[in-house]
Amino acid sequence: MGTDGGAAVPSRGGRAAGPVGLRGARKGLATWAAGSGEPSRGARAEAAGGPSGGTVRARWWPGRFLPGPRATPFTFCYTLLLVATSLFAAYADPARVAELLRASSTDAAHLAAAPLRVLVASALWSDGGMLSGFALAFVVVLTALERRVGAARTLAVFLGGHVLATLATELPVGAAVAAGTLPPGAAHRLDYGISYGVMACAGALAGLLPGRLRWPLLTGAACYATAGLLTFADPLSSCGHLLSLAIGAAAWHPLRRGRSGPPPARLHGDLGHPALRRGPGRPGTVAGVRRRG
Repeated sequence: MGTDGGAAVPSRGGRAAGPVGLRGARKGLATWAAGSGEPSRGARAEAAGGPSGGTVRARWWPGRFLPGPRATPFTFCYTLLLVATSLFAAYADPARVAELLRASSTDAAHLAAAPLRVLVASALWSDGGMLSGFALAFVVVLTALERRVGAARTLAVFLGGHVLATLATELPVGAAVAAGTLPPGAAHRLDYGISYGVMACAGALAGLLPGRLRWPLLTGAACYATAGLLTFADPLSSCGHLLSLAIGAAAWHPLRRGRSGPPPARLHGDLGHPALRRGPGRPGTVAGVRRRG
């Protein structure tokens, strides 16, 4: 491994990437973790050749990739809920767990009978527990998205992907069962989990990241969903994953437009303090500051 002192770092292709490439990668991950489209102060200082101080180390703290009750309250509370249901599924009576999962399934039969209940209940479970791939992606992706757009927009993106992708994949199954094209058992396919919402949030997050992180994230998510279609392991879920990813990508423009701009530059000193309200020889004004009409 290379160091920050200027030693060359071997890249995957065998060519050496110098300290500039390492700093670029650092700035990219710092931007991901911090939830800002601008490089951090320490990254700018390091790129200019100055000391980075403790700012870059703070950006690299692993806690920046995890939800917190103040910075990301929606992701934090949702993660606690998923941990609770995952522990229940792992240690409760298997027959009781199976009964609850069947009652939470968003299959065509349940969507026709109680759509609101199953759409909410199905999002309370993580298939495979909190150590599954989608559960880990949930924590990282939703934390990064909520840091950028807030809790309300993150919830809207997650629910949009979860609800729309579920309806788009299950309602045609119900119609096919009613028409006799599919057997009646297809209307009772067990379907639950957070994967559609996670894919939608990944698609939305990609639009808020710089290009060096945006396209690898989109490509990886699309390849995962496409692989399921090619292997025909679960084509219905794979179609839902692709659709939810597209739903998240469709939210790029509203999310970008709704983001607040950079904070205004801070003025030095308190212009409201009585001692600063007078300039030398000009009572009632501040030295060097001109008031508009």
